[in-house]
Amino acid sequence: MPEDTPRIAFYLRLLYGGGAERVMVNLMHGFVQRGLKVDLVLNMVDGPYLAQVPSEVTIVDLKAPRLPAGLFKLARYLRQEQPTALLSGLHYMNEIALWAKRISGVSTRLVVSEHSILSINSRHRSHERWSPVFARLFYPWADEIVAVSQGAAKDVAQVTGLPLTRIRVIYNPLVTPDLWEKSKAPLDHPWFASGEPPVVLGVGRLEEEKDFPTLIRAFAQVRQVRPARLVILGTGREQQALNALVKELGLENEVAWVGFVSNPYPYLARAAVFVSSSIWEGLGNVIVEAIATQTPVVSTDCPCGPAEILDNGKYGSLVPVGDSQAMAEAILSALSGNSKSVDSAWLEQFTLETVIQQYLDVLGLPSGRLN
Repeated sequence: MPEDTPRIAFYLRLLYGGGAERVMVNLMHGFVQRGLKVDLVLNMVDGPYLAQVPSEVTIVDLKAPRLPAGLFKLARYLRQEQPTALLSGLHYMNEIALWAKRISGVSTRLVVSEHSILSINSRHRSHERWSPVFARLFYPWADEIVAVSQGAAKDVAQVTGLPLTRIRVIYNPLVTPDLWEKSKAPLDHPWFASGEPPVVLGVGRLEEEKDFPTLIRAFAQVRQVRPARLVILGTGREQQALNALVKELGLENEVAWVGFVSNPYPYLARAAVFVSSSIWEGLGNVIVEAIATQTPVVSTDCPCGPAEILDNGKYGSLVPVGDSQAMAEAILSALSGNSKSVDSAWLEQFTLETVIQQYLDVLGLPSGRLN
């Protein structure tokens, strides 16, 4: 690789199994394909997505499990390596990146990305209660600010007081060239075998904002009408409470917990319907992946992504947040074959190729070449 090849650095705490981290890994693949040098700078080299990082990426371990220690180590990395551009994501990594650039005095172009809804997250997650304050104070230092949906961008503008024109909306690169191939991978779960009852699928962290209790209650109502099964992919703090609810509703034999799955696409492709029950989302990554695999979608019309993804109900059913009865009715409708096909042109805005071009622009990098 020529010495003058642009270098882009990604900065995250670790590669935990969340949607934002998976998006960053997809971006790394896209930049490597474009012939760019890529560094992945982590406070800790840990997380289930490490195995998916391209081999061409240089992983930089700051060895800073405590976030404040990462500030000066990141500043030192910037002074030593002086990457062309740095892309950070999540709190408080964005704020640390902004301070590290200021301390280091480098000319690296810094882009911070906002993957969730600042105002809502700060109310529901105690560890993020200061994120709106810090964003208001420090986001103006960024060369560019990216939000993953129109709704997220409006929230950033409201929280920070910055004009909406200062925030660039770039959807997540979820429709990758290997998505369809991955969706064909063998799936040995017995509930997906031919002749079995249809499977309702839920995917996400078992946390408050995903509101799996509403999905479970909706599924209980579906079971009163017709045979079906519910499979949920993900792990989280709400597991015990959700197990108790399943037992209370007498659904132990109809609900399966699969845990974290690095390749969810075979489950999506084989499910009869995918359901997102979230109270809020930054975008709603799995909804995009579901419509890409031509799986019918039922989603809450929560802030801020589902309505954007589904074109206000054109490509899936939108139901009120927390309304298990409306959700059950929409699931039953989908199980009866009332699904909405998705125009391939609509999916283009979520493809890796489209999104990489947009990030190259916002990072001030040349278009590059495809390897």
